[in-house]
Parts: sequence; structure tokens; C-alpha cells
Amino acid sequence: MSEHYYTAAPTAAHDLRTVKVTWKDLTVAFDTDAGVFSKDDLDIGTRALLDAAEVSGRILDLGCGWGPVGIFLKKQDPTRELVLTDVNTRAADLARKNAQRCGVDVTVVSGDGFEAVEGTFDHILTNPPIRAGKETIYRFFAESKERLNAGGVLWIVIRKQQGAPSAVKYLESIGFKVTKAAHEKGFWVLKCE
Repeated sequence: MSEHYYTAAPTAAHDLRTVKVTWKDLTVAFDTDAGVFSKDDLDIGTRALLDAAEVSGRILDLGCGWGPVGIFLKKQDPTRELVLTDVNTRAADLARKNAQRCGVDVTVVSGDGFEAVEGTFDHILTNPPIRAGKETIYRFFAESKERLNAGGVLWIVIRKQQGAPSAVKYLESIGFKVTKAAHEKGFWVLKCE
């Protein structure tokens, strides 16, 4: 079986590069590498998630990749407490280094879903690893529900053609009130309360 960006310890040959990404009025240079999600730029779905999410307090970036969501949110408002996690150790290492280089104080851990994550959150943001399959992403959704503080929100971006309507049904079946906060080029941003 070939490796994917959700492989815990990628063995793909390194292809380190620096990409400059602008979001709102912030421009940040991020290091990326082979074996991680969207290594060439901030993907459309993640950008849509960042644009739509209204967050404060303690925030989890679930499946952080090389760190753009957590780092941008912390740079935008340094009072936010950010925890970033990814199953991919290469991605988590990049997120840690990118945060340090950007001068933002975030916590970066590596584990499967919530495996290495401590505590509860006011907001959880995720661009879930769709190619890992429904069993994996639905587990992330259910675990997220257990880790939200009262009044907390799970923000998800998912492409309509890759299961957004069925994800909405599942999320509602486990007790979330789901609204489509935004849509961009086939991506739905779901606000799950």
C-alpha cells in the first residue's frame, strides 16, 4: 500500500521547500515537505475553513499538517490558546518548526486523532483526511464532540463530492446542530454546535 499524508511516519524522500502564504493581512513563509498534505500551498478547502471559522478561547487544529490554520489563528489573535495535532510525525515536526520560526506560542503534538491531545476546547477545526475513510473521519467527529466545552463548535471543511451530505447526516445523528457556514468551489464549511 502506498503512503498518504495521514501515514504516521512517512518514508518518502524529503523535498523540503518554503512556501509563502497570505491569508487576510498576514503573510507567512512555511516550510513544507514531501509526504504531507498540500505541500505546495494552502489548499482551497483549508483557506475556506480559515475564512469562515469564528473562533476564540482554546482551539484545536485537528490534522494540522504543516501548521497554517493554527499558526495563522494565533498570529491573528495572540490571546487564543492553540493546540495542533497530526498523525503524521513529519507534518507535526514541520508545524512545530514553522510556529517557532513565526514566533507564535502554540502546542504541537503527534498522534492518531486525540491520542496525544489533552483537555477540552472551545473550538475544533479540521480538514479531515477523507482518503483515510469514513470510519476514521467519523471517529474524529465523535471524539471531537466529547472534547468540546459547553457551547463549543466543531468546524469542518469537506468537499460535497467527497461526502459532505452524508457527513452532515452522521453529525446530526450524534447530536450536533449543523449549519453550512460557507461554500467555496465545491467545499462546504460546516459549523457543528
